[in-house]
Amino acid sequence: MTPIIRRPFVRTALLAGLAFLSACGPAKKSVFPPTVTLQEVAARPGGPWHVTLRIRNNSYGGMSFETFQGTLQVGDLGGVVLDAKVDQDIPSFAADVATIDLLPTAEMSKALAGLAVKGSSGALPYSIDGRITATPEKEKESHSYPVRGKSWLSPVPGIPDTYRSP
Repeated sequence: MTPIIRRPFVRTALLAGLAFLSACGPAKKSVFPPTVTLQEVAARPGGPWHVTLRIRNNSYGGMSFETFQGTLQVGDLGGVVLDAKVDQDIPSFAADVATIDLLPTAEMSKALAGLAVKGSSGALPYSIDGRITATPEKEKESHSYPVRGKSWLSPVPGIPDTYRSP
């Protein structure tokens, strides 16, 4: 080691300078993919479903969500396309909702009607698979994040033709 670095003052000054330089860059917050689940489905018998999507920001910074495109599959039946314009700013580790109307297949409507007959003890599995577009805090470009989720729909007691996910 050279004699100049052995001096405590010079060593302290070098370490302070390195610490200062490392702190000069912009602070980046960790970004993690969001999650999208069903919060509620209001089904009109033989008609469209009014679907409330729950969008959760799992990142350490806020995100501006733009669009969601995906597929909703109920039970083992074929899927229905979901296409929602979100346009919401969601703070870190928070969630908000977006609504979409969709026309289910006849089989999906039948499965939900069968669930209603079972009452609050019934449950029907669903899955969502798609992509959501969002711009993380302090970034200029939006990114597309994959989302996949599975859960259950259950009838809401006292509110006919309405189903919620836990």
